[in-house]
Amino acid sequence: MSYRRDALAIYALWRRDLLRFARSRGRIVGTVATPLFVLAFLGFGFSGARFASIPESVGYLQYLVPGVLGFTMLFSASFSGLAVLSDREAGFLKEIFVAPVSRTAIVLGRTAGATTTSLAQAVAVTGLAVPLGFRPNPLGIPLALAVLVALSVTFIGLGLALASQFHDSQGYGLVVNFLLFPLAFLSGAFYPLANLPLPLRAIGYVNPLTYGIDALRAALIGYSAFPLWLDLVGVAVGATVTVAVGTALFERVEAV
Repeated sequence: MSYRRDALAIYALWRRDLLRFARSRGRIVGTVATPLFVLAFLGFGFSGARFASIPESVGYLQYLVPGVLGFTMLFSASFSGLAVLSDREAGFLKEIFVAPVSRTAIVLGRTAGATTTSLAQAVAVTGLAVPLGFRPNPLGIPLALAVLVALSVTFIGLGLALASQFHDSQGYGLVVNFLLFPLAFLSGAFYPLANLPLPLRAIGYVNPLTYGIDALRAALIGYSAFPLWLDLVGVAVGATVTVAVGTALFERVEAV
């Protein structure tokens, strides 16, 4: 019976996140417009840029789109922690904590909802990139979707881990912004990691976003800096670690 209650709780939290997202037009526009502006400004502004480590057959826009998709998943998923803090302030978190369901079910429900909305944003960004000149490999789309889901789960876990350590959204927002931009710029999203000095490159090599974006490039444009198997292992390890840490810390969260 407890499994049935947990399954219903997961579904209810997933559905709640989807309804909140669908009703927030400003959020929908904002989360799609920002990556689109990055694509337009950087994609056209650096259209003639060449990097020695990238084949000449790979244009900068082709190189950039998978990076922007990873960038989108990073920001949209990590800010899922704000929803936890918002629910705590509104009293909703206390209500679900006293319900006869496990904390793990609550984590899974929130993860499912945030992953679905993040994936919808990534699909929208990809569709809008096509008129700009992006030409993805159709055969690689299923793999790309799987990688996007894994990246979303990775940074939802990070968001939950961070949210569990804060009681107000302002402190959380400052720390998240401090972490997200280095993660984005040390991932190879906008330029090859090989262009960075060795100390920064070393940080990039332990960044799970690096392997996720490289796997997206392998799937969508047929180019990657690392072997695909290494990318998939890096994404899987990153997702496992952040979700495990996020779940463990969320277990200790107090509702008030």
